Amino acid sequence: MKMKLFRIYILFIFSFAASLRGQTLYSSLDKNIVEVGEPNVYRIKIDGVNAKDVAAAPKNELLPFHFEVIKDSIIRSQDVYERTVEFSIFQEGDFRIPPLDFVIDGRKFSTIPYEIKVTNPAQAGDPISDIMNNKELPLGIRDYWEMYKWYVLATLTAVALALALWQILRYGRKLRRPEVRATNSTLRQLEDLRKKNYLQAGDFRSFYVGLIEITRHFLSTQYHFPAEVLLTEDLIEYLQKNTTISEENEKAVSGVLLRGDNAKFAKIFPEAQQAVQDFENIKAFVKRSSKDLELQNLRQDV
Repeated sequence: MKMKLFRIYILFIFSFAASLRGQTLYSSLDKNIVEVGEPNVYRIKIDGVNAKDVAAAPKNELLPFHFEVIKDSIIRSQDVYERTVEFSIFQEGDFRIPPLDFVIDGRKFSTIPYEIKVTNPAQAGDPISDIMNNKELPLGIRDYWEMYKWYVLATLTAVALALALWQILRYGRKLRRPEVRATNSTLRQLEDLRKKNYLQAGDFRSFYVGLIEITRHFLSTQYHFPAEVLLTEDLIEYLQKNTTISEENEKAVSGVLLRGDNAKFAKIFPEAQQAVQDFENIKAFVKRSSKDLELQNLRQDV
């Protein structure tokens, strides 16, 4: 029991002695003479900190303002405080690191001052030997392509996009024209008539009734003729006298109208081959109609 108390007593003595041990501050400077812009290192070390806070200038603000700080690192441990500042000076002349204060538990410690001489190795009139004259290299087609290929590709892309946009706008305007809408609508109606298979079933009357109805409606909407109110003979005469429709289109339409009337009233039933030809003639007429309108517009402009 006495031995145990003795050991505790000894341990207490050593701990108390350690707590009484004071802090020791060290500082060092790598070089006292440096060239302009040459890195230098300033170190501070404090032993015996005993986990106490060390109050000092903030990071990167320890040295005077004309010292260019490259790196300011702080390392703390239980008993040691270390601070390493790497810096450069970009002015020629004599400089001084003043005493720097560090406060530990209310007690101030100061470093010793350091004098630094900064020299400039380059003197006025010295020849500059580290700059070489520009060297000219011959460039080939491949070299120019590598330098300017992205500009060329960007230009081609811009041109292609502009052409595509122009075509889209042009096609869109064309689709919005009334005559184009009438043509497309009529072609769809003709296709619907073909799908009803009247000719395959031998129903020529229904086929020609549908074909004449589509033709008359197209003449009314595309050419603004009174085609839906005139009798067949009157309509044919009207087409022959009108200059808007071409002679080729007038003959194609007139023939279909006559054969359509004959089939409608059961006077004459044409051959299937003739019916197919009439369908194709009306389809071709619908597609050619825009040319008639263009010529009519030209005549009006003149």
